[in-house]
Amino acid sequence: MPERKRSRLRTPAGRESRPRREEVLRLEAPSAGGAAAGARVELEAVTPHVLRLRWRRGGSEAPAPALDGRPVWLDPGFRPSGRLRRLGSRDGWLRLSTGELRLEVRPEPFALRLRDRRGRPVAELGPGAFEEAEGELRCRLRALPGERYVGLGEKVGFLDHRGRRLVQWCRDVLPHLPETDPLYQAIPFLMLLRPVGAEAARSAGLFVASTWRTSFDLAASDPQAVRVGVDARAGELELYLIAGPEPAEVLERYTELTGRPPLPPLWALGYHQSRYSYYPEQTVRELAAEFRRRGIPCDAIHLDIHYMDGYRLFTWDRRRFPDPAGLARELAREGFHLVTIVDPGVKVDPAYRVYQEGLERDAFCRTREGAIYRGEVWPGETAFPDFARAEVRRWWGDLHRDLLEQGVDGIWNDMNEPAVFDGPGKSMPEEVTHRDDRGRSLPHAAVHNAYALLEAEATREGMLRVRPEERPFLLTRAGFAGIQRYAAVWTGDNSSWWEHLQMATPMLLGLSVSGVPFAGTDIGGFLGDGSPELYARWIELGAFSPFCRTHTSLGTRQQEPWSFGPEVEAIARRYLRLRYRLLPYLYSLFREAERTGLPPMRPLWLVFPEDPGSHGVWDQFLLGEQLLLAPVDRPGARHRPVHLPPGRWRDAWSGRWYRGPADILAEAPLDRLPAFVREGAVLPLGPEVASTAHLAEPAAGPLEFHAFLAPRPGGGREAARRAPAVARTVAELRPALHEDDGRSFAYLRGARRESRLRVTAGEEALRVSVESEGGYRSPRRERWLVLHGVARALGGRPEVRPGWRYEEAGDRLRVPLPPAPEAGEAERWETEVRTWRASS
Repeated sequence: MPERKRSRLRTPAGRESRPRREEVLRLEAPSAGGAAAGARVELEAVTPHVLRLRWRRGGSEAPAPALDGRPVWLDPGFRPSGRLRRLGSRDGWLRLSTGELRLEVRPEPFALRLRDRRGRPVAELGPGAFEEAEGELRCRLRALPGERYVGLGEKVGFLDHRGRRLVQWCRDVLPHLPETDPLYQAIPFLMLLRPVGAEAARSAGLFVASTWRTSFDLAASDPQAVRVGVDARAGELELYLIAGPEPAEVLERYTELTGRPPLPPLWALGYHQSRYSYYPEQTVRELAAEFRRRGIPCDAIHLDIHYMDGYRLFTWDRRRFPDPAGLARELAREGFHLVTIVDPGVKVDPAYRVYQEGLERDAFCRTREGAIYRGEVWPGETAFPDFARAEVRRWWGDLHRDLLEQGVDGIWNDMNEPAVFDGPGKSMPEEVTHRDDRGRSLPHAAVHNAYALLEAEATREGMLRVRPEERPFLLTRAGFAGIQRYAAVWTGDNSSWWEHLQMATPMLLGLSVSGVPFAGTDIGGFLGDGSPELYARWIELGAFSPFCRTHTSLGTRQQEPWSFGPEVEAIARRYLRLRYRLLPYLYSLFREAERTGLPPMRPLWLVFPEDPGSHGVWDQFLLGEQLLLAPVDRPGARHRPVHLPPGRWRDAWSGRWYRGPADILAEAPLDRLPAFVREGAVLPLGPEVASTAHLAEPAAGPLEFHAFLAPRPGGGREAARRAPAVARTVAELRPALHEDDGRSFAYLRGARRESRLRVTAGEEALRVSVESEGGYRSPRRERWLVLHGVARALGGRPEVRPGWRYEEAGDRLRVPLPPAPEAGEAERWETEVRTWRASS
């Protein structure tokens, strides 16, 4: 964090000085946790809801990597807005306030009690909160009864991590098992979820702001304590305590600190097909043609390491790919985008241009003795760029120019933990050295967790320099807090096991509530040969995942959607077409994520924190607030239990309504993923297309707004007459529909359209209102409103005007909307749907 004015607070035995409200408060605490003399604690109100707590051991501070002088995890646009105000002291406790939070602090032995403005506990540290033990600087927080611990990025197991000891250290793992820890991502953000009815605030967040190895003991050693630790070589332990009280507010405030995901290009939300590896280029052409021939939508084909010349980065094997630019043009004409893998390891080869440039620029990491560090990876002997320096990041980013100028549209960063076959723990030795922009030497132990983040920043910035008006697509395996600012994430080298399908939902939800919303798994599993049933169930889940890609390893069976026979192919086609129809909704959710940090894929309790039954659910999720999905992840299952949160929910397949909270047994034949639409949902659905490139074609089809109306309470016409004559909202589009050109940054300059739709009910009529504004003209000029359950919502059969269509069997009324407005034209449109009897 940027330095701010400070004021020293002595121990209770001394005289306290009155700090100014904008100052950071420093407490001298020589005996805190038994630390050496000179230890001190600093407190800062970063915002009125976020408290920064920094315990610094006596002696010099070890450096950590930075971007433009800021911590690598900190969003460049963040500006502190909090102030501490002293309220007084009593019984050795200093009382402070941020306006929203109230603190009670005891300097020695250090303890802190944090409450919100209503007096509900947010967090409690101590007594004796800090200690140095077993090579770590540690902090102890009180664990409340029934408290759940979620987040920490990519972790195996259930969504709640209570009772576990977990480590944040980027690691290449093959294969990972139910107890494997750590994995590829290191995101030291923890959300604390309290039981419904607890006296404490419903939720809080804890972020350990360190790129060093970090540990979390989540009431494992002591059921009454959460302990976090950082490698003692860091010289300090820096924590951010984040208040809610709602979980969504905690997540919004955490992503305000670490950044929010930029809106991806629309094509990146389509389906991606990958394999280790597709080659030669004729194979890629045939693959693309097969997708179009079979009517299965697809937007991207990924090329793994075999497209390169001897695994030399930024090169092509000209025997396998004699004309990559020509291939890219052919694919683009059919609506495909080419994504190529780029690892960080540079082959040691005196004749290789990239290696020579790296030597000339002194761009590689070095051993403690000063020699260039070399490790074994795919190319053989390999050197690694030192991304801790801005000049190296710029050089690396500029190396992508050739790939992009030949028509590559996306970059896929792999092996970036970094993975080293012959290194300790399959990575670089911790004593390998980096240099920062101030010339300071940094041990790899301080940079390791940030290595992939720094590479991603370099790659994205390099792509933007080549195509400044085009939104980049970058995919990464490893990352740290803040990775969402640069890249999408996939969960690494999973296996074609049912157990890994079961892991998929909680892993993606864990990433989502850790600030990383653009995430997915390798559909079908990367290692091994899956069964047709496994692939069918995985593609059903993948169709609703934020990132949707099939990928599989060298030597495994083919895993294209048609590889498992006609039945599975039909299932894949059905669900991928449904994904493309849902793209207007999904795209709007990503725009919401860019603005608020709320992920498209949400655990039930993020939307329904007041529902106790939602807190333990790990194998279902919500897409936004409107659509509930319950994937089937067990072989042979043709039913599955589903928890429905409060409100009314409509089975998306049968049309049957259920009232929650409730636990039901849903039917789940092989071709059905149980799905439920929330009462009052309005889902914008686009046409079925072969790829997003076809959406701009006039013949693509209309945009439809599907409003799901619950039956009128009590039912019947008499109940309608007895109801108060006050209009009530019965359906609303949330979030607003976001439309833009799908590829450029013009939407940030006003070339976008935001549309809102609301349905309200009176005594005998439904009123539909549509409002939109913005400087973008949608290519889908034709628009329809589809009211589901309209007769039951009205209490009678609807009046059908000319041009309207009513389907009595499904109780659906189709109402044409005016053509989409021109760019810059505001839209205000209303109509009424009345009962037939009332209008006769």
